[in-house]
Amino acid sequence: MAFDYKREYKEFYLPPRRPVTVTVPPMNFVAVRGRGDPNAEDGDFTRSIDLLYGIAFTIKMSRRGDHRIEGYFDFVVPPLEGFWWQPGGAGIDLSRKEDFEWTAAIRLPEFVTADEFAWAAGEAARKEQTDFSAAEFWTLDEGLCVQCLHVGPYDDEPATLALLHEYAESQGYVLDGTGERHHHEIYLSDARRVAPEKLKTVLRQPVREA
Repeated sequence: MAFDYKREYKEFYLPPRRPVTVTVPPMNFVAVRGRGDPNAEDGDFTRSIDLLYGIAFTIKMSRRGDHRIEGYFDFVVPPLEGFWWQPGGAGIDLSRKEDFEWTAAIRLPEFVTADEFAWAAGEAARKEQTDFSAAEFWTLDEGLCVQCLHVGPYDDEPATLALLHEYAESQGYVLDGTGERHHHEIYLSDARRVAPEKLKTVLRQPVREA
């Protein structure tokens, strides 16, 4: 059976709807960075998703080809993730989507090294005749965060975020958007196939002690 990160690490991918505290260990990702409204038709965010899945599935399906990756195990490709921020603060304002800066990412299995990532990017570019140079091998040590599950449309997230921020303050934390620690979303549903009111999204916010 393929290794499923969502099932094996429920504390990171299937939190309750009430806010909780979590410490996230370092993880490796395939990532693409950009800016602007993610809802823009044929925009950079939409194009980045093709690059992410192109590399992730090249790694997953490598077992069917001649290339052998040391330590390989079959896995379910983890869900799409997004890290979001705007100039001037640790929080985000969903009414100003055009000001977003973002990193779109998919978690990589631990056996994927920088060298194997470079092979996968080259192989995906060869097969799909597409430029994959915007995709990078990225390691993030997210650390102390608060998180919860949001159910519903993305535009309804502010109410859930308010609960998350209230919880953080009650625990003696303040939001921390330093370095590459940003507002973090994990998309458990496919927005193309799931009704907006049934969308499930992990909302995670990095924090530090006040």
